[in-house]
Amino acid sequence: MKKLTYILLILIVSCSQNPENFKQHVSGYWEISEVILKDGTKRQYKINETIDYIELNKDSVGFRKKLKPNFNGTYETSKDSEQFVFKIENDSLNLYYKTPFAHWKETILKASKDKLQVINQNKDLYIYNRYTPITID
Repeated sequence: MKKLTYILLILIVSCSQNPENFKQHVSGYWEISEVILKDGTKRQYKINETIDYIELNKDSVGFRKKLKPNFNGTYETSKDSEQFVFKIENDSLNLYYKTPFAHWKETILKASKDKLQVINQNKDLYIYNRYTPITID
């Protein structure tokens, strides 16, 4: 039953959106909220030590970088980032990553002002919320 629900969720989300419209929402800071594995297993993330910064450029290339937010509104980061090429194919927005160690594809299923849903080649679904910095005065 879990697997059937998972498959229905993927079909509903992927068939109801225009991927061309996703591009305007993908760039920015994202915090993972949930992962739904191919077998239907769910993992909730209540607190995250790192967030993802994703940027799409006009020339169909982009990057993803892990950041560690600080309470004063700044971020700590390494110089590492994952470069990708993005393409709209078969009514999907696909990100193609290539590093010296591996290459893989991710598909954006949904991108809005506040939500991002990405599925990888293993059919694991990643659900993100737009990150809002926490500041302590």
